[in-house]
Amino acid sequence: MKGGKQQRVAPGSWGAHRTIGAALRAAGPGTTITIRPGTYTESLVLDKDVTLVADKGAGSVKVVAARGPALTAHGGSPEVRGLTFEASSPREPAVLLRSGEPTLRDCEIIGGRIEVSESAAPTLTGCTVSGAAPAAVRLAGTSRTTMEQCAVNGCQGDGIVAEDEARLDATETIIDRAGGRGLYLGGASQVTLTRCEVKHSTGAGLFADVRSSAVLRECRVHETGAQGIRLAGTAGRPASRPGAGQRGPQEDRAGKRDGASGSASADGLADADTYGVRLRSCEIFRTKGAGVLAEGESAALLDECHLHHTGGAALIATGSSSFRMRKVRAVDTTDSALVLSGKATATADETTFARTGANGVYAVGDAELTFTGCTVKDTAYTAVHLGGGARGRLSGCTVSSTPEYGIRATERAELIAHDCETRETELVGVCVDGGDAALRECRVSGGRLGIRLRTSHRPLLVDCVISDVVGSGIEIGPGTGALLENVTVERSGSSGLVLDTDSTAVVDGGAIRESGGSGIVVRAGARPRIRSVAVERAAKNGLFIEEGGEGLYEDCDFTDSRFPAVYAGAKSRPELRRCAVSGCEQDLLRDDEADVRAEDCTADGVEDAVLPTLDPADTSDGTPRRMTAVAGGPADGGRTTRRGAHSKAGKAGKAKGKKEEEGEERSAQERLAELRTELDRLVGLDSVKRDVMTMTKLMQMVKVRQDAGLSPPPLSRHLVFAGNPGTGKTTVARLYGGFLAALGLLERGHLVEADRGDLVGEYVGHTAPKTTAMFRRALGGVLFIDEAYSLVPHGIGNDFGTEAIATLVKLMEDHRDEVVVIVAGYPADMNRFLASNAGLASRFSRTLTFDDYSSPDLVRIVEHQAGSHQYTCPPETLAALGEYFERLPRGEGFGNGRSARQLFQTMTERHAQRLAEIDLSVLDLTAADAGVLTTLLPEDLPVLPQDLAQGGAR
Repeated sequence: MKGGKQQRVAPGSWGAHRTIGAALRAAGPGTTITIRPGTYTESLVLDKDVTLVADKGAGSVKVVAARGPALTAHGGSPEVRGLTFEASSPREPAVLLRSGEPTLRDCEIIGGRIEVSESAAPTLTGCTVSGAAPAAVRLAGTSRTTMEQCAVNGCQGDGIVAEDEARLDATETIIDRAGGRGLYLGGASQVTLTRCEVKHSTGAGLFADVRSSAVLRECRVHETGAQGIRLAGTAGRPASRPGAGQRGPQEDRAGKRDGASGSASADGLADADTYGVRLRSCEIFRTKGAGVLAEGESAALLDECHLHHTGGAALIATGSSSFRMRKVRAVDTTDSALVLSGKATATADETTFARTGANGVYAVGDAELTFTGCTVKDTAYTAVHLGGGARGRLSGCTVSSTPEYGIRATERAELIAHDCETRETELVGVCVDGGDAALRECRVSGGRLGIRLRTSHRPLLVDCVISDVVGSGIEIGPGTGALLENVTVERSGSSGLVLDTDSTAVVDGGAIRESGGSGIVVRAGARPRIRSVAVERAAKNGLFIEEGGEGLYEDCDFTDSRFPAVYAGAKSRPELRRCAVSGCEQDLLRDDEADVRAEDCTADGVEDAVLPTLDPADTSDGTPRRMTAVAGGPADGGRTTRRGAHSKAGKAGKAKGKKEEEGEERSAQERLAELRTELDRLVGLDSVKRDVMTMTKLMQMVKVRQDAGLSPPPLSRHLVFAGNPGTGKTTVARLYGGFLAALGLLERGHLVEADRGDLVGEYVGHTAPKTTAMFRRALGGVLFIDEAYSLVPHGIGNDFGTEAIATLVKLMEDHRDEVVVIVAGYPADMNRFLASNAGLASRFSRTLTFDDYSSPDLVRIVEHQAGSHQYTCPPETLAALGEYFERLPRGEGFGNGRSARQLFQTMTERHAQRLAEIDLSVLDLTAADAGVLTTLLPEDLPVLPQDLAQGGAR
């Protein structure tokens, strides 16, 4: 048989080999060896072109290593089909491929790894690897490995490790339940994954380190115990760094920056091929850490990828790392969507950051970001935050739906925005607070305040439009200089443009229309230069200059203001040149001590016009009209005026103001009614509901006394919530904050949840700053500290928790009217917590007790859950639920409402299992049998623990 083309391995059969090794020794090149089913304890060596085939198909032949690997390939192009290889130890290779081009098809490797080294170029098709340690597949040397439709699962360490200059090309391969990382790439290794899936890894799904690179196409990474993808070293670093060479707002004014970010290729990514880590059409979700973390000098390109439901931020870049993104969706994150720090850079086109648990985009340090056509919306904190020395460049972007700021530049940060839009921001659309900014052709609408500039720099606004904001359109802060060119403010709820104390703004061109207060307000010491601005239909004065205000106003038009077009307060010194007033009852109203200078001004249709008669050199005496009252009241509706005569326009303004106040009052009452309805819908908690409504009525009286100028009664708003888990404490805390916000006693009423880990530091000096940071997040709302007793552990006298409590007590005193603190936990433990610090008991004088839910209450919760998810519970199911909850043990692990929700989830799973056993094809699911898919039955209830212990079943 030696040298023949066919060989057989069949122990005990005539004319066949007893061992595979014997058949290999007898085989010549091109021989096919068929192997009879059985277990063979051998260590096979392949070094020639032979084929090993399991005679009865995959899984029928097992080769157990006698010593070393069960299979070693040294050369040639051997092929193995349908064999199972088992290592002598999980830490040893079961298959060792050193050279040649071996092919493994439909093979199973158990209890050991596949190791590919030196110059081997294997092809693995339909193979599975399981039970290996510390890696299931290890690639090294200059090897080239191809994997198709393979599975790597249940290994004790990493799924696949590639090092040195190894290459891997994997298609439709699954890496599941790796005890370490799904894939680890080191050295200069390179992998290409197409339609692969990495899931349930204890560590990162893919960790690319050193100089490695990876290309992922249509891959899914999910349920990881750390990051979805982690990059370190110089992994993926492109040949040239995107974003380098950007200039700041000052250079933008000089026209030294071009508007393009580089010439794009067909796919819109000009430098795509220079990136060593590229993700195209990939999905990353349900990761415990960040979706993608880039550290060191690493870099990644993401094209049409979807990142969602990540345990941390969707994307984090630190050090000098960089991201390049196109049509990426980073949504539904528990943290920010994109975080940049250090010298990291990010460039994004047509990318969406939405529904975040923190900021949309957060950039600090010396980070740089360049966004084109991107959307940031539905964020819990500020949508785009630039801090430190970060630099942001936005073009054609939209920012919306945030309870804080739309775009904020703080400290030394620089913002350059062109053709961008912010809307529906509860605080400020664009806020420059210490940083610098250049905004061109931007639009701000629907927020509380349009644009606020408070900085020692000189921000630039060109061709911008601010409209339909609740408060002022633009605020130039104290001491701030700014340059506004052709800026329009329309329909602001308060003043159109406010120039605060000692500010030095230059305004050239533009219009301010239909402002709810005065068109332009100039505070004490402000010295603006305003030229060619049209102020139209202001609800109060067109130009309101407070006591001590100054400024030069040239070629401005004031039309149809309801109060005098210009008001000059005491000791103000405005100078007006070639200004025109029309459609107003009065053109100028000024204080006795005002020094108003006017030159070549006109008044059309104004009876007893004053401005045209003023001498630009001397207006100290002899003016046609001199009055001692400020007509029209406060410029922005918020400052009191001197007593005196008012014009008809002033009376009309008062009437309008009264209507606005009545509208605000109705809005507050509607919000209170909504909150009351939401509170009433909660299951059970009757005593808690009564207490909350009693406190609400008391707070209403406090508000009435404050509005009447009376001091409020001695009252603490801070509360103790005592009760077991799952009794609705967090929900009630949120509603309580809403009540106080609706009453005007809290600015926002938002809820910030904290526990010991959020307040207590890990080393000396760490606790106070950590507690303070969490407290400041809650300013204007409610700080809810769950399991507050954990700050005072049993039997530990010198714990950092006591420092956290002391810091909280001081902050509560310093900010007594700005925040509400609610501490929650088990009743007995909360007494110990309050006794731990002398200041706590006085600040938490009221305790609300949350009783455990009764069985009927728990049934109602399940019934509500069912209705919310389109299930129904017939009467017999509700009766079975009541009996279930009556018999359910209620020990320390009982979660009340949480237990009810978990039970509903279990019932839906059992319902699905029950339907899986039914032939649904015979049912008419659109008519008579439609209820099969939605009706939960008593048999869907799980077995009670005590019945399970006794071997019973329902």
